[in-house]
Amino acid sequence: MAAPIKFLNLPLLIFPILLLFHRASGAGGIASDTLSKGGNITDGETLVSAGGSFTLGFFSPAGVPTKRCLGIWFTASGVDAVCWVANRNTPLNNTSGVLVFGTGGSLLLLDGPRGQTAWSSNTTTGASAASTAAQLLDSGNLVVSEKSSGRRVVLWQSFDHPSNTLLAGMKFGKSLKTRAEWSLTSWRARDDPATGDYRRVMDTNGLPDIVTWHGDAKRYRAGPWNGRWLSGVPDMASDFRLFSVRMVNGPDEVTYALNATASAPITRVVLDEVGVVRVLVWMTASRVWRPFPWLPRDACDEYASCGAFGLCNVDAASATLCSCVEGFSLVNQSRWESESSGGCRRDVQLECSAGNGTATTDRFAVVRSVKLPDTDNATVDTSATLEQCRARCLANCSCVAYAPADIRGDGGGSGCVMWKDGIVDLRYVENGQDLNVRLANVESATRKGTNVAKIVLPVMASVLVLTAAGMYLIWICKLRGKRRQSTDILKKAILGYSNAPSELGDENIELPFVSFGDIAVATNNFSEDNMLGQGGFGKVYKGTLGQNIEVAIKRLGQGSRQGAEEFRNEVVLIAKLQHRNLVRLLGCCTHGDEKLLIYEFLPNKSLDFFIFDAANKYLLDWPTRFKIIKGISRGLLYLHQDSRLTIIHRDLKPSNILLDADMSHKISDFGMARIFGGNRQEASTRSLSEANTNRVVGTYGYMSPEYAMDGAFSVKSDTYSFGVIVLEIISGLKITLTHYKGFPNILAYAWSLWTDGKSMDLVGSSLAKSCSRTEALRCIQIGLLCVQDNPNYRPLMSSVVTMLENETTPLSVPKQPVYFSYAGTQGTTGENTSSSVNNMSLSTGLEGR
Repeated sequence: MAAPIKFLNLPLLIFPILLLFHRASGAGGIASDTLSKGGNITDGETLVSAGGSFTLGFFSPAGVPTKRCLGIWFTASGVDAVCWVANRNTPLNNTSGVLVFGTGGSLLLLDGPRGQTAWSSNTTTGASAASTAAQLLDSGNLVVSEKSSGRRVVLWQSFDHPSNTLLAGMKFGKSLKTRAEWSLTSWRARDDPATGDYRRVMDTNGLPDIVTWHGDAKRYRAGPWNGRWLSGVPDMASDFRLFSVRMVNGPDEVTYALNATASAPITRVVLDEVGVVRVLVWMTASRVWRPFPWLPRDACDEYASCGAFGLCNVDAASATLCSCVEGFSLVNQSRWESESSGGCRRDVQLECSAGNGTATTDRFAVVRSVKLPDTDNATVDTSATLEQCRARCLANCSCVAYAPADIRGDGGGSGCVMWKDGIVDLRYVENGQDLNVRLANVESATRKGTNVAKIVLPVMASVLVLTAAGMYLIWICKLRGKRRQSTDILKKAILGYSNAPSELGDENIELPFVSFGDIAVATNNFSEDNMLGQGGFGKVYKGTLGQNIEVAIKRLGQGSRQGAEEFRNEVVLIAKLQHRNLVRLLGCCTHGDEKLLIYEFLPNKSLDFFIFDAANKYLLDWPTRFKIIKGISRGLLYLHQDSRLTIIHRDLKPSNILLDADMSHKISDFGMARIFGGNRQEASTRSLSEANTNRVVGTYGYMSPEYAMDGAFSVKSDTYSFGVIVLEIISGLKITLTHYKGFPNILAYAWSLWTDGKSMDLVGSSLAKSCSRTEALRCIQIGLLCVQDNPNYRPLMSSVVTMLENETTPLSVPKQPVYFSYAGTQGTTGENTSSSVNNMSLSTGLEGR
């Protein structure tokens, strides 16, 4: 079974969210926040909340001045961030609109010349109409209230009538008592607030679920509420620190709301015109809205994408994302491949008794870590135990699966959800739930043999584990008596002490060794739930050591592409190197054939996770990207020149640039690095033929021509890789282009634009508002200087740092780069690859224009 998908380790993936920092009221010099009886607001006038966060006034949808709507928007960004519209379907045809109170206490929007009502709050007051007032709060809520018995009573509020946006404190869901509903409807177009085709609602037919509808068809679901989170979004329990969640699932209402913390950034959630839920965070420094992805995240979020009893896995290695749950097979292979929705049918029918309608001989297969299916056809009993749920399902021939309704507490959860007749919209998610699918207990001889093996093998494994545990305890006792001697022996074994070059000074390294047992505990025995990622080297796990220190543990097991030499490289180099732009090694371990490295934990993953993703690319504005470019250059300068050793990384690429919580960047993965010792001048100027290898390692596209073709490397090899990364950071495009006809890679594309004087066309669309033209053009030219085919023409990193830090430093004119085409490997990136050069050809790029 393929591993569950991994989602972005970023805040704000939950829905419905709009966290808004509630500013303190009372700021002076701001327009009034209250409209009282007898007053009015005409076109051009506004109400501004006490803290200045929100403004109510007139604006023109679709950029047509003669069409006017009354709305509320976030003050700092203006009408680009309208969050509520009164007359969304009845815009005024002139600028003579006026907002007033009617005689009955209703708030009215009147078409000035004709006096017709374009919109009304439809409120009535039981007290004197003179006491009625409308106030715009700093939460973005417009509240109509009246004074009664010495206090103000809310008659109407805009939070009860959302349009396409949710703010903190707003309810989302349904009142089962009054039938009131708090939901979202999309705009008709980006600049047209009229009611669009998409709705986002709370589905209460089974377990509470949040569903987006397109007309009468379901588009996607968040997954049923399980007492802790929506089952398709388990991230909401661990990844968010900016709000508190309040879910009400009672007899009177089923609602969901979030409350912002005092330090939360200003955020809004929008159901856009094409049905995508976008979480937008206001970046105060750059004054832009930065979008965070939520739904749909990928193709598996599309409702029922794999049909009945189909299971969607976005990380599937096959051509289709769909497979069948155990005990089911494809209904129609050709249809599934073309439509991905053909679904699955049972291999063996259930053994229901015709006499009493029950079946007690059926069994259940556990489908692990999934978003639970749609519960529209399910029955829910929150008082039942899980064992009772299993028995009830077996006793009902129409029951095809069951799961706990509430996963809080121990013992696998409580309550009972039973699906009748079929299940649909099942997908893998990280930290998902277990679903018990009902299967017939009729098995072939082969399957029976398999069951015997399933019994015998665990028993044998248990005996072996107990034996190994006993031997391990004995070994620990001996180890404690010889700790210093064993540590020295282990150090020599890791470093290859007897064969190590003397200039490394390995014998002076103070290595923090961590026991394999401690690492196993820290990673929950290398649980899939703790896995952060994997590659040719093995897997990386998140763990907690010592005083709740979060760490990333790289496990280079037997069969890993990185062997003893690469492991020794990482230990020696990172233990010796200290620089803020290099990842820190906290410890290491060897255990049999396994080798493990413990690094500082960087929560925001790697650079490629942001710059190449359609949604995540907005999270890195130009100032952040420019800072990353300069930081990488300084890190390389330290490796090449400022450290005691001269080190060539040889595998520099975006996936090896890690980001911490503050988006500060650190170079990682030194398994392929090479050391020149202390003679930096020799390393920088020696003939390339004197530094070569018969084993070309690294990643295609980031390798310099001389290294890829001849195995020759120097510090200028890293300079080339840096140039490629710079062009990728600026453009958001990968080295190998697949959608640009005539341009095999980003080097050819960048060169063509540069020679045509159109370099700014290379800048990604996500940087349009935050980009500095001067800095971007300078970076593009520096990138082209770094990827010149002749290493002697490429600048040293010391020169690169100077060019990036000082705008007055003159830049030379780059020469046309060469580019590679890879037979059979084009488009493959991200793996450490060892290869001959027989399947590689070299071209000279495009002709100059």
